[in-house]
Amino acid sequence: MIEEAYSQPINLSDDLVPRVIPMVTKTIKKYGGNSFIWLGPYPAVIILDSESIREIMVKYNLFQKPYFHPLGKYLIQGLVASEGKKWAKHRKIINPAFHLEKLKLMLPAFHLCATEMLSKWEESVSSEGTCELDVWPHRQTLTSDAISRTAFVVIMRKEERSLSFKKNRQSRLKILTFLISKLIQSVSLLVYWFLPTKRNRRIKELHKKVGAAVREVIDERLEAMKAGESSDNDLLSILLDFGLSINDVIEECKQFYFAGQETTSSLLVWTSVLLSRHQKWQSQAREEVLQVFGRDESNFNGLNLLKVVTMILNEVLRLYTPLPVIDRTVQEETKVGKYTFPSGVRLMLPVLLLHYDVEIWGDDSEKFNPDRFHEGVSNATKGQASFFPFGWGPRICIGQTFAMIEAKLAMAMILQRFSFELSPSYTHAPYTIVTIQPQHGAHLILRKL
Repeated sequence: MIEEAYSQPINLSDDLVPRVIPMVTKTIKKYGGNSFIWLGPYPAVIILDSESIREIMVKYNLFQKPYFHPLGKYLIQGLVASEGKKWAKHRKIINPAFHLEKLKLMLPAFHLCATEMLSKWEESVSSEGTCELDVWPHRQTLTSDAISRTAFVVIMRKEERSLSFKKNRQSRLKILTFLISKLIQSVSLLVYWFLPTKRNRRIKELHKKVGAAVREVIDERLEAMKAGESSDNDLLSILLDFGLSINDVIEECKQFYFAGQETTSSLLVWTSVLLSRHQKWQSQAREEVLQVFGRDESNFNGLNLLKVVTMILNEVLRLYTPLPVIDRTVQEETKVGKYTFPSGVRLMLPVLLLHYDVEIWGDDSEKFNPDRFHEGVSNATKGQASFFPFGWGPRICIGQTFAMIEAKLAMAMILQRFSFELSPSYTHAPYTIVTIQPQHGAHLILRKL
């Protein structure tokens, strides 16, 4: 079913839901909402009622994340995969790294990463000021670099550092970024995970190299802490200061890389595609950015004034929500709405379908219309719990503000320097590999401004 859905691209005006979540779509079409299905030997129920979905995500102790795919250990560990007391402990420890004052300190790192990406784009531009570029890998590199700089080196130490030290640290972080990107790609493409194939062996090798690369960064930080040097006050320092085991620190760092890269790169690439198609909104966003910043560097206060850009990002999160389906497993017999679920049943929450519900979003729910967020999310959803791009409840994504700040800054800098449109070679083929991604890349025509 999935291979069939992914075998052909679709038109830009087509409904993407059947292609992105084909099994869920066909099941609901045949049996209606709140359908029962078997996932191999496991019973599962698809929940389509927004209030029930909200209740399930709020009561996180009763509805926990299911056992991950055997390869999940290579990517999805740490806070995302933890439950119970371990999750509560780690969430409490990590929370300070995402306080607003800490996020403000990350802006220089975000700016540097975006500047490096845009410099490469400028080098690709011809004498006529244009070029064709697949921006998808560039978005992935941008978000990976941003995470490496913010998770491990938010604030440079006040003491002078030798040039060789800085180069060595940058080199280690670039290697780490490269290894994790390769690991994500390998696991994403995997089908026969249980066979001793060349790809499976490669995944295990990459996993070891990622662990070793993270360990090098950790060891460097531990040595600095022992020497009495002040903490960098970033995610890594916070984890080490609270005395987590080295293995736990490694898993949290890997998880932050994985979740941060997947979510923000998906948001940025689909924003680029949709603004390429809807030039009016691209122009409005650029006018707003130039009105707030001119050609100057973006700043935190200015980012908060970007209402049109925020509306656009929210609309992209609605149409191309990073996680189209959220899974939970019932821990004990529990009643939700009019249904009672026994322990062990898996609940599938198709967030993407809620984001396209005409009763909530109107007859134009399939259309790109950022104006629906003109008065904010609450007004757009008519007060209903029906917009879940970062989850909901106590386990809502800890990095949602981080992702939105990074996305706003990146889009502001792009709009200051380039206009863009879809290339004739662009093929519209959204598909799900953890997040919704462009199966054949995102080829755009860039024009230097």
